[in-house]
Amino acid sequence: MSDEQPANGPASPGGPGSSSPGEATLPSGLVSAVVNLVNTGPVLLGAYTIAELIAVDAIVDFLEARPSDEVLAEAVRSLAARELLLAGSTSDQVQVRGDLGIAVAFQQRARMVLDARATGTGEGEPWRILLLPQPERICMIVRIDALGVHQIGLYTFDNALQMLLDWLPKGSAAEGGREVDADALLSGSERSALVTVTQYTAEGSAEIAGESTDLVVVRHDGRLHLLNRDPQSPERLVRTGEQGRDGARNRITELLSKAPAA
Repeated sequence: MSDEQPANGPASPGGPGSSSPGEATLPSGLVSAVVNLVNTGPVLLGAYTIAELIAVDAIVDFLEARPSDEVLAEAVRSLAARELLLAGSTSDQVQVRGDLGIAVAFQQRARMVLDARATGTGEGEPWRILLLPQPERICMIVRIDALGVHQIGLYTFDNALQMLLDWLPKGSAAEGGREVDADALLSGSERSALVTVTQYTAEGSAEIAGESTDLVVVRHDGRLHLLNRDPQSPERLVRTGEQGRDGARNRITELLSKAPAA
């Protein structure tokens, strides 16, 4: 998106129209314009490092490591040099501009995150994907590669779900009962993924996690196993429900259906 669409970023108290510290403020009509654009095709918001995202307080609570102060300072200088980060109207405000500002604002609008981490990924593939549904049935997707580069884009809900399923392990439906040797399946798997769906609330720029649900997807000997935590013994993984690709689609769709509607 163009530089003419600034958003007051959550690295500091929000600008006019903000109701809480750290809340991003978007120009009037920008959300509907972006949603309409996404419905005609993906809207790519660029690639950023962990330090650059932390510098503007974007998806911070879903990242694993905080860079040093020196690395963060360099990230701020880099964003400022690209005119993506500017001083705000007061000394305690900053303005995050362009596509990065849109990414910050849409992240803050989400109230659910799907966090998928895979083993057995190949060269050029992300090892981790974050999917943040929006009320308008679009999703922000963050793909994270082995170098820590975060590719961010906005997609329709159906496209986002299909992209996730295409990336997850594939195979014919596993057969058998509920009990399974999860350790043996995982250690001998051709590819596996942990999918965690978390609902959260926001206070300013801080995400407060609520209910989380885990789904483990394992391809073993060409069969696709879907495992959940045993409610009576959460440290155990058991095979439940429909297995295979259709089971994965139905299970993930059901989890994401809890996202708030517009």
